[in-house]
Order: sequence, then structure tokens, then C-alpha cells
Amino acid sequence: MNAESIVSRVWSFCTTLRDDGVGYGDYLEQLTYLIFLKMADEYSKPPHNRDVGIPKKYNWQSLRSKKGAELEVHYVTLLRELGTHKGMLGQIFTKSQNKIQDPAKLSRLIEMINDNEWVMVRADTKGKIYEGLLEKNAEDTKSGAGQYFTPRDLIKAMVLCMRPEPLQTIADPSCGTGGFFLAAYDYLVDNYKLDKKQKQFLKHDTFLGNEIVANTRRLCLMNMFLHNIGEIDGESAVSGTDALVAPSPVSVDMVLANPPFGKKSSMTFTNEEGEQEKDDLVYNRQDFWSTTSNKQLNFVQHIRSMLKTTGRAAVVVPDNVLFEGGAGETVRKRLMETTDLHTILRLPTGIFYANGVKANVLFFDNHPAAKAPWTKEIWFYDYRTNVHHTLKKKPLRLEHLQEFIDCYNPENRHQRKATWTEKRNPEGRWRKYTYKEILARDKTSLDIFWLKDKSLADLDNLPEPDELAEEIIENLEAGLASFRQVLASLEPSKEAS
Repeated sequence: MNAESIVSRVWSFCTTLRDDGVGYGDYLEQLTYLIFLKMADEYSKPPHNRDVGIPKKYNWQSLRSKKGAELEVHYVTLLRELGTHKGMLGQIFTKSQNKIQDPAKLSRLIEMINDNEWVMVRADTKGKIYEGLLEKNAEDTKSGAGQYFTPRDLIKAMVLCMRPEPLQTIADPSCGTGGFFLAAYDYLVDNYKLDKKQKQFLKHDTFLGNEIVANTRRLCLMNMFLHNIGEIDGESAVSGTDALVAPSPVSVDMVLANPPFGKKSSMTFTNEEGEQEKDDLVYNRQDFWSTTSNKQLNFVQHIRSMLKTTGRAAVVVPDNVLFEGGAGETVRKRLMETTDLHTILRLPTGIFYANGVKANVLFFDNHPAAKAPWTKEIWFYDYRTNVHHTLKKKPLRLEHLQEFIDCYNPENRHQRKATWTEKRNPEGRWRKYTYKEILARDKTSLDIFWLKDKSLADLDNLPEPDELAEEIIENLEAGLASFRQVLASLEPSKEAS
């Protein structure tokens, strides 16, 4: 069966299940369990003859041998039992549940998956099916899955700027569904003629991740596995531990990340009266420059600490990282001193599945300790002012960021030319500021703009009404999110009074 027909069948059955209230996320989970079991069954037969650790009474054939209520009971038991195992098997099935309540439809799904030899299907085809479902799941705003899905074209642009090389280690301490890993994998496969050693390293040793949400970690592992990263009977490349709790066990060559949005880290506990309370979570790390409950600032500090002295990073951060005082100013100053923070890409709203997000990409290179600051100048690309994107009508595409990639000059970033000049091209989006200029700004703010907002001055160039409405909604939701953060920070003191 060819790729198109597999994709078509997978999608059509999803539509059938949605009538029963099974969303993309639930469907995706069940597909993950069942495709994993089917591939394990294929690996257990010639020419592979591998034992992947699944007991016979819970294997693929055990599912196919049962129908009706007996199938439903057996499937629930199977999910629970396999979740107790170690390695990738246990990670795939941890906290797993059956979300398909109609045994007849569960049986049909099992037979649909059984019709294909999944091991034989090309990795890019399997990846295409799974990535498509992940994107559909991210678009389903009710599920909230969009917060774990970074736009793939933004990821590709970041990878094209970073240019990973064979035998380099690549980490993502908040890896979501694995988008950065897959883009880096594709870049390495497409741009290098890998020898046997390099292929083995790419498959087994290149990637290192953390994802604390069990369902998302499961999707990430399956996404990587279907793209030919890791082994069905191997150890998991993605840990379920909170990356911020302790220093990384290993130093890496590169970090590509989009840490979770939401200003504060917090944990929920039960007080003496039996009521649920939230408490700000502060990480007391000796290797951090500043102790704070600001989640993004903690991730920036952690990512810098993960890098080898020659390591490099590209990290998506919200605006507050660029301008917040106190711990924010400390982190910015120390980042500029200890690394070469050489590039900041300012992103528009309307490109993330989480609404109202104003974000940027920081690019920095680590260096050994030195007396003088490593950052000499920072190049800014303003892809926000007078830029309008929407998720449906005008989504962000790689070509929209091509000018930035050209300006970044990945082949030799030390040879760059500004497109902005005060007299000749005041509309240029690419310019640099020196370390001294940044240091002189209030709170060492990196929240810098220089282009004029045309929508304020030129009514003839307003966006289309629907685009304008979406932008207004984005701004309102961003404002509401900020108010909720303020309210959350006030609640403990309100109770105390």
C-alpha cells in the first residue's frame, strides 16, 4: 500500500471516531500504542527475530484474537501492564488509557493497522503521517496541545541558521513532540553523506531531551522512533524529569529549544485545611546567576549551563525575557558576559498555536571564562513590525524567514551587512547594536524596535478586516494572559490578609 492511501485511511478513521467524541489527541495516543505493538510484532519475526520485551499474552496477536467486551478488558489490562516496563516500552505506555469506548471501532482500528507492514514503510512516510496528526492535534484549541507544538517552518529556519554537524550532540530540555530533533535529523541526512559511524551516532547518541508531560513525551518518542531515531527495544532519549531541577548530566554541542510559555513555575499542594494551593517554584541551583520563579529565565540559565565551552544555542523566548528587571536584568548581563549573544530574531504574533504570544529567538555561542564580555555586538532582525500572520489564512512559511536567514549568513556570520541605514533605507529590518549601547539602556533592555508602525500612520495600508480582527483578538488574549499572571501572583498575599 502506498503512502497516500495509508495517510488517507488513517485520517478517515480519525473522522469516524470524532463522531464518538474522540479528539485528535486521544486518537493519536491510541495510534501510538497500536502502531508500536504492530511494529514490535514485525520485529519479532524473520529476518529481525528480536525480542523487544513484550510478554506474549500482551502482544499484537493477543489483541487480534479478541472481540467485543473481551477485547476492551484485555486492551485496558495490556496498557496498564506495559506501562510498568523499563526503557522506551515503558515510556510509550506510561499512564496509558483506552479512549475508544466502542469495542467494534477499536477492533476496526486494530485491523486497519494490521493491514500495513509498518517496519517496511519508509521513515519519511511514517513521519509524514504522524507529523500531520500532531499538527492537527495542535490546531485543536480545546485540547491545549498547541503549547507543545512549535511551528515547523520556524524550527527549520533556526536549524538552517545553526547548521548542525555529524557527531554533534543536540539537546532540547523541553522537547514537546520533538520538532527540533526531527528538523536537525533531516538537515544532517540531507546535507551530509554520512558514513556508518555517523549514521549510528545520529540514530542512537545525537539527541537528548526532557519532557515532563507524559502524554507529550509519549508522542515525542513515537515521532522520533517513526523517523528512525532510537531503537524499539532501546533506552529512551527523552527523560520525564524536570530539566530545571538539577544541572544536565552531560554537556552538549547544541541546544535548540522553545521552553514552555507561562511566566511562573509553580507546584500545587494540599494545605492543612485540605484545600489546594499553588506555590511559586524556585530552583536553587548553584550554577544559576539568579534565583527566580520566572520559568523562561530559568530555562535560559539552564540552557547556557548545558553547553560545552564551544556549544551553541538557539532558543525561543517571550518578550519578558528581553525587558524584565531584577533577575531578568541579571540574566541578560551575565548571558552577554559569558556567551556571545550575537543575534535576536523578533517574531510576529499569529504564528503560535498558543494565542497572544510575543516571542523572539536568541542565538548565542558559549565560550570559556574570560575577563572581558564575549558579546561585542548584537544583530537584530525585526520580523514583527508591520508583519501580519494568521494560523489559517496566512501561516508562517519558511520563505517568510528567508531574508532573515540570508542576513544571518550561516556560512560565516562574522561577515554580515546591515539592511538598515538611517538615510538610505530606514525600513531595513536588520541592524546591529554594540554591547556598550545595550548596556546603556534602562535595565539593559533588549526589547528594541526602530521601524515605524505603518498601521498607525497609513490607513490605506491596514490589513484585511478579518486579519485585523484576529490581531485584535491576539492582543486582547495576550493582555488577559498578563492579567491572569498578575492575579495569580496576588492570590497568596490576598489569602494572607
